[in-house]
Amino acid sequence: MKPAVVKSEAQYREYMSRVETLVMLDPMPNSPEGAELELLSLLVEDYERRIYPFEKPDPVEAVKFRMVEQGLRQTDLIPYFGSRSRVSEFLSRQRPLTVNMIRELSAGLGIPTDVLVQDSTTIPIDSSQAETEEIDWSRFPVKEMLTRGWINVERRRADAAKSAEVVRIFIEKSLGGARPGVLARRTIKGDAFTPEALYALTAWQARVLQKAAEPAYCARGPFHIEKLTEPFFKQLIGLSREEDGPLRAVEFLRDAGIAVVVEEHLTKTKLDGAAMLSGSGLPVIGLTLRFDRIDNFWFTLLHECAHVWKHLSRPGDVILDRLVDAESNDAIEKEANRVARDLLISRAHWRSASVRQMPTKAGIVNFAREQGIHPAIVAGRLQREAENYAIFTDLTGQGAVRKLFTNQ
Repeated sequence: MKPAVVKSEAQYREYMSRVETLVMLDPMPNSPEGAELELLSLLVEDYERRIYPFEKPDPVEAVKFRMVEQGLRQTDLIPYFGSRSRVSEFLSRQRPLTVNMIRELSAGLGIPTDVLVQDSTTIPIDSSQAETEEIDWSRFPVKEMLTRGWINVERRRADAAKSAEVVRIFIEKSLGGARPGVLARRTIKGDAFTPEALYALTAWQARVLQKAAEPAYCARGPFHIEKLTEPFFKQLIGLSREEDGPLRAVEFLRDAGIAVVVEEHLTKTKLDGAAMLSGSGLPVIGLTLRFDRIDNFWFTLLHECAHVWKHLSRPGDVILDRLVDAESNDAIEKEANRVARDLLISRAHWRSASVRQMPTKAGIVNFAREQGIHPAIVAGRLQREAENYAIFTDLTGQGAVRKLFTNQ
């Protein structure tokens, strides 16, 4: 086979088959096989770029990339925006770019204007409720909060005003100065878009932040964003092989300065997880375990880690995720999904994995062993890509996670 530019799907599959064979041989880089693998990989990637082009980064991600690349701080962006508050509002997706800002950023940071003219703001569920300072405290799910022990009303039949006051104190104290209106991202769909869900989501976030401040859940070590690297996440994912891997993962992140709280979602919400910064700016991850499966646990955890790594910028920020039911169209959520998938199983290894073409239980177990991950992660990936959740159900670890957190 003489390598050439890939121009057809058949040629692409032929090259991929050869790449898979070479990967299994694990040749030395300076060997003939190593050189062939490098060349074929470049040809395959060129074809994928042409046939499956990547989407443009949105303006916020483009600016953040330049900040990292050039070692810039938020204060360094003030000349392009005019004030510190405008920089913060843009980076937290609350302010779109003006024509002058686009012109200045394009000239100053070298970002193409066609990237900067895209929409960069996040739409709140109910802007009139999210922005107002007058919160209707009676609309919170008081009965459910009482049942779960989140709040306590002294009298058995306390009036509505007393209950509302208890709720207000709980929310404001738990949020630690964060704005009480929760802006849910577009991954929250269906029932979560009702006004009632907005209050339930706010209550759930407050409970997670309350627990994250307790000794049993709070971070044990200082948090530094520089810690979040691919080797760090590979070490985290390696814990999935252990029977109590989810518990070990929570402890691992606590040592790295990230609090992780498991709290079941409230009625009328369909929530899988969340990433947020507390009022003091400390990262917190909340998990609901809405689907009690090992593969769901690890994907949701890595998705929220990706948000902490790339998308949270100021105290009070929160990203609420509904991940399992449908793929999001939001740029941030797409990026977090992509990062989570690639960290769990690298794109190169998954692309050349024989288990994708001929999936068997033995193949799943063997591939998982080679990758140093739990077989449930592989089985769940195959289910998702096949859009068939009836296959390999005995490998996904159904019912194996929530019981680990029964005392939390």
